[in-house]
Amino acid sequence: MDDDRATDLPVKAARGQAITTGLLAAFVGFGSSFAVVVQGLVGVGASPAQSASGLLVLSVGMGLLGILLSLRYRMPISVAWSTPGAALLATTGVPEGGFAAAVGAFLVVGALIVLAGLWKPLGRLVAAIPSSIANAMLAGVLFHLCVAPFLAIAEIPMLALPVVLLWAVVARFWRLYAVPAAVILAVALMFWHGAGPLPPADQLWPQLTLVPPVFSWSAMVSIALPLFLVTMASQNIPGFAVLQANNFHPPSRPLIVTTGIGTMIVAPFGGHAVNLAAITAALCAGPDAHPDPNRRYIAAVTTGVGYIAFGMLAVAATAWISASPPLLIEAVAGLALLGAFGSALGNALVQPSERDAALVTLIATASGMSFAGIGSAFWGLLAGGIMLALRRLKP
Repeated sequence: MDDDRATDLPVKAARGQAITTGLLAAFVGFGSSFAVVVQGLVGVGASPAQSASGLLVLSVGMGLLGILLSLRYRMPISVAWSTPGAALLATTGVPEGGFAAAVGAFLVVGALIVLAGLWKPLGRLVAAIPSSIANAMLAGVLFHLCVAPFLAIAEIPMLALPVVLLWAVVARFWRLYAVPAAVILAVALMFWHGAGPLPPADQLWPQLTLVPPVFSWSAMVSIALPLFLVTMASQNIPGFAVLQANNFHPPSRPLIVTTGIGTMIVAPFGGHAVNLAAITAALCAGPDAHPDPNRRYIAAVTTGVGYIAFGMLAVAATAWISASPPLLIEAVAGLALLGAFGSALGNALVQPSERDAALVTLIATASGMSFAGIGSAFWGLLAGGIMLALRRLKP
C-alpha cells in the first residue's frame, strides 16, 4: 500500500507540474498582449463594445481550439491570437467602411488560411516569400509601438517610467513575467492617479457584438493580405517549428485549416485571427511541462481553459484601456513586442545580399504611408520585392 502511494506521488507531481505550466502559459499569453489586441481593434475603428467582444471571442476561440486539437492529437498544440497581426492593425488606420470593412478583411484572412492548408500551391507561395522581406515588413509594423515606451517616458514620466523600469528589472531575472508585471503596475498606477472607475459589476459580464461585414478592395489590400502574411509567417510557421523542435510532428493541413475556420468563426464578432502559438507552445511542449512527452498535452489543455477564463475579463480589460492614456497603453504594448521586433530585425538583415531590399521594406512599412487607401505594410512588401527582383537581375 505504501509502495503504491510512493509510486503515485511522482505521477501526481508531474501532472501538477503540467497544470501549473499551462496556467503560466495562459497568464503570459493573455497578460502580455491583450493590450496589443485591443489597441489593434480600436485602430481599425472598433468601438469599446466591439473591441471587448473581439477580445472575448478570441480568448474563448483560441482556448477551445487549443483544447480540442491537443486532445485530438495528444500533443501540446497551443493556439493563440495573432499578436503581430494586432500590431499591424494598430498602425493601419480605419479603413474605408469603418470596422465593418475590417471585419470583412478578417473573414478573408480566415478563408486564405483555409485555402493555404487545402491548396498546396498557395502554401508554397507563402513559404517562398523571402524571409528577409517578411521579417522586414514585420519589423516595420512593430516599430511604431516599440518606440512608444520612450515617447511615454518623455510625456507622462510619472506613469511610464516606473512601468519601464519594472519591466527591465523583471526581464533581467524572470523574462516571462516581465510584461505581465508591467501590466499589473500600469493598472495600479492608473487607479492611483485617478483613472476612471470600471463599469458597475452587472455591466462587466462579457457580451458578443455581431458586426455585419463589408467587403472593400482597399481593406482587402491594406488589411487582409498583410494580416494573412504576418499570421502565416510569424505565427503558424514558427508554431510548427517549436513543436518539431520538441519532437512533436502533428499533421500540418488539419491544423492550418482548423485555425482558418476558427478565424472565420470569430471574425463577425470582432476577432482578427487565431493561429498556432509559438511562445506558449514552447512552454507547453518543453520538458518543464512534463517529464513524459506523451503527457505534455495536459499543459496545452490547461492553457486553453485559462484562456477561456481570462476571456471573461474582456469587458473589464477593455474598460481599463479606454480609461488609460493611449500613450501608456501603447508603451505597454511596445514592451510586449520588443522581443518580436528584435527577432524580426535580426532575421531581416542576416543575408547581406538581401539587406538593401529588407531595409527598403522596413522603412516603407514603418513610415506609415498610405496611398490609394492602401496601408504601408503592402507598399513596404511591394517595394522590397521590387528591390530584391532588381538585385537578382543578371546583367
